Amino acid sequence: MYAHASRPLPVHPAVRLTAALGRPEAVPPPLLMLLGMVSTQVGAAVAKQLFASTSPGGTTALRLGLGALVLLAASRPTLRLGWRAVGLVGAFGVAMAAMNLAFYAALQRVPLGVAVTVGFAGPLLVSLLGSRRFTDVLWAALAGTGVLLLAGLGGVGVDAVGLLLCALIAVGWAGYVLLGKAMSGHVPGTRGLALGMAVGAVCVLPFGVASGGAELLDPRILALGLGVALLSSVLPYSAELAALRRLPARVFAVLLSLEPAVAALVGALLLGELLAWPQLLGVGCVVGAALGATLARRA
Repeated sequence: MYAHASRPLPVHPAVRLTAALGRPEAVPPPLLMLLGMVSTQVGAAVAKQLFASTSPGGTTALRLGLGALVLLAASRPTLRLGWRAVGLVGAFGVAMAAMNLAFYAALQRVPLGVAVTVGFAGPLLVSLLGSRRFTDVLWAALAGTGVLLLAGLGGVGVDAVGLLLCALIAVGWAGYVLLGKAMSGHVPGTRGLALGMAVGAVCVLPFGVASGGAELLDPRILALGLGVALLSSVLPYSAELAALRRLPARVFAVLLSLEPAVAALVGALLLGELLAWPQLLGVGCVVGAALGATLARRA
């Protein structure tokens, strides 16, 4: 009896994640990356459960609005920015708003793994098609094949509107990456992200109010929205930033390539979204293209 009573109580995964991100230097960087990716996809799964109480527009407004408040309080960015910085922050916020609106609207129609993988292919294809290396063209072709398999090439029926929304995710994600890179040169650290997220929150607020209305003020909905904001924005960004400080950029990119696979796994475990084998092959093609392109480059 004493031996049984002396055993440590099990620790909830959310508590472990919070403790790990509170002391990121004590966690190996690859594990931090994995925690960040899992946090992002679990946040998406929680958001999908919110659709029964509010709309994708309302969920987007809660995620960006509450996430912006947390990041603004943490970073306290200055508003004294040059005109170029203001323009980049504004464009970054618009891209973030469009990407998130399309993402949550797509989740109503397609599995999480499909939405994330097709969206992930957007910046990947932009990067590969801008290269003059023949091998990068091959990787782009592999990624494109993966997207076609996810779109129904293997005979699996996929909602047409959902696929269109996934294409919008890919465009928004590519813009998010390109604009984020340009913005970081003018507003470094979390300050640029906080300001951009605030702009995105203002952009999606009309959609949230129009579709969610007074439900957005319900304490339960607000609590779930805060959970989505923390899981999908604040925690993963903190984890990835801490990992990037201690990882070579190439290794960071290799680990980030696993995001679609993590999304498919979380979708299967938490939402019961089992992908058909052509779709799983499509996820594998996109992940393989990202890994191959990263490992083939010297820098």
